[in-house]
Amino acid sequence: MATIKEIAELAGVSIATVSRVLNYDETLNVQDETKKRIFEAADQLEYPLKDKKRRKRKLKIGVLYSYSLEEELEDTYYLSVRVAIEKKIEKEGYKKIRISSRDEKENMAGLDGLICLGTFSHSMEEKIQSFEKPAVFVDALPDYDGFDAVIHDIRRSVKKVMDYLIEQGHEKIAFIGGTETDSDGREVVDTRTCLYRDYMKEKGLFLPEYLKVEGYTPRNGYHMMRELLELPNQPTAVFVANDSLAIGCYKAVNEKGLLIPEDVSLIGYNDISAAKYLVPPLTTVKLYMEFMGERAVDILAERIWNEREIGIQTLIPSKLVLRESVKNLKL
Repeated sequence: MATIKEIAELAGVSIATVSRVLNYDETLNVQDETKKRIFEAADQLEYPLKDKKRRKRKLKIGVLYSYSLEEELEDTYYLSVRVAIEKKIEKEGYKKIRISSRDEKENMAGLDGLICLGTFSHSMEEKIQSFEKPAVFVDALPDYDGFDAVIHDIRRSVKKVMDYLIEQGHEKIAFIGGTETDSDGREVVDTRTCLYRDYMKEKGLFLPEYLKVEGYTPRNGYHMMRELLELPNQPTAVFVANDSLAIGCYKAVNEKGLLIPEDVSLIGYNDISAAKYLVPPLTTVKLYMEFMGERAVDILAERIWNEREIGIQTLIPSKLVLRESVKNLKL
């Protein structure tokens, strides 16, 4: 913390004037320009001090992932974010410490903060809170306001998808999504499921048989797509909650002897590396996974150095990447 003497020297005023200005002494008769110089001097001196503190040591950052290696390989979205986090930690010269849900508070003694990636139950959030360390959640919005969070703008992303399909002349639009059970045994409902249902109901187009929810793997996508293709009133387009599910959907369509997009259109979500190599290349929502991971590290470091107490939420936009898996029915 800068001293009053240092502020006085930088602002070119007396120590007494600095003290009275910083304490908002209403009896002090001083020009606004002088007050401005004093406040600016205080700010300028504060930041270099923090920079010196920053150079004293390297941070030790704990990383906590809620999913298994098998789950990561089935849906490489989390793999991409994790790699970005770990590359950023390495680039900044910080030390990465892998922790698990079984670790207790005493295991956190040497850590400066935590990065939590995945889906966490209420009880796990409470446990993380008990660690009393700065924490940032990636791709999750925790109930506790004191945590930081980096999330993508899922509401606008879903609207982009649905608006685009409607613009292409599709009204019989189905949805394939997933659900999870957290460590408390509670079902975690995918927000995209709710947003799809609300959108279709608002348009007067919702059909219950077009809504399929199971898991998030290619195998789940294959099974749910088979069910949709067996309906007497087949959908013309399917919005799929992630690209891994979409891979299974492609297989189901091919086995049925149908073509994408001639017989059914597909839109995925996440834009994993495999999406552009599918035949035809998959139209999907691009999430900026590397940026999310990098920002998580930056936000955590900023909070540690500045000792910020207020949690912030960072909302990352997405982009609808148009490829060849959607047919324009108006042509």
